[in-house]
This record gives sequence, C-alpha cells and structure tokens, in this order.
Amino acid sequence: MKADPKADAAAPAGGKSKMLIIILAAVLVLGLGGGGAAWFFLHGSGGEEAAEPVKKESSKKKKKKEEHPPEYLAVEPFTVNLQPETGDQYLQVAFTLQVDGPEQAELIKTNMAKVRSRVLLLLSGKKASEINTVEGKQQLAGEILAAVQAPFDAHGDDQEVTDVLFTSFIIQ
Repeated sequence: MKADPKADAAAPAGGKSKMLIIILAAVLVLGLGGGGAAWFFLHGSGGEEAAEPVKKESSKKKKKKEEHPPEYLAVEPFTVNLQPETGDQYLQVAFTLQVDGPEQAELIKTNMAKVRSRVLLLLSGKKASEINTVEGKQQLAGEILAAVQAPFDAHGDDQEVTDVLFTSFIIQ
C-alpha cells in the first residue's frame, strides 16, 4: 500500500504553519512585554507616589499649570553699557518671559516698570567676557529669571515665571 502523495505534501506545510504560529506568538509576547515596560517607565510605579508625602502647595501649582497653558510675554529690548574691559562696549538684548497663565502675565504687565528696572540694573553690572559664551548667556538667563520671580511687594508671593527666552543678543 502506497501513501497518498497529497498527504506527504500536506505534512511539511503543517510544520511550516506551526512554526509560523510559534514565531507570531513569540513576537506578540515580546511586543506586549515591551509595551508593558514602556508604560511602567513612562507612568512610574504607584508605590513611589504613595510613599512620598504630597504638599498642598505643589499640588496647587500643578493644577494651575494643567489648567492654563504657558503664556509668552515679550519684553521691550534693552540697550545697556557693559562694565569696561577693553574700551566701551554695550549690550543690546531682547527676550520673552514664559509665565504660568494669564493672571501671571497680567501681573508682570502691571509691574513692567519694576521688571525693567531690575533687569537693567542686572545687565549694566555685566562684562562682555562674562556673557559672550553659551554658558554665560544661560547663567544670565537664570539671573534674569531670579530677578523677575522676586516678589513685587514686600510680603508678596513670587511670580510664576518659568523661563527666559532670548530673542536677540548683540554685544558691541
């Protein structure tokens, strides 16, 4: 009795389909594992958050940030004489402040004279060699940020300014 040639041809095809199913199952398991790992790392574990005490102030700030997208407030350009090193030099700089919402933007606009005075005093005390590098510009941005964040009133709250973005920076 001879075996049916069609049955012999079907046997190897069945082996290939089993191998294909195993490969697809392995890919699916790896994909799910990778997706789960990505979710874990992006969202963090819930145990860490529960272990840390939550401050009411920080949660209020987070809510404010979530409620309002940041606003950008352009400040008129400054031209100041720099501290002398090799003769007279001046700085012409323009920047934009990133603030947390329309209330903070309005507060800054209302007190723009104080903002400009603080920044002018800060800039006029600089030397060209201190601010002509990238690191110097970054440090200057941090100093401007600190000056603008300081309360406008003696017992007031800090302004919620989150960044200083230079839009023009010329030293001559």
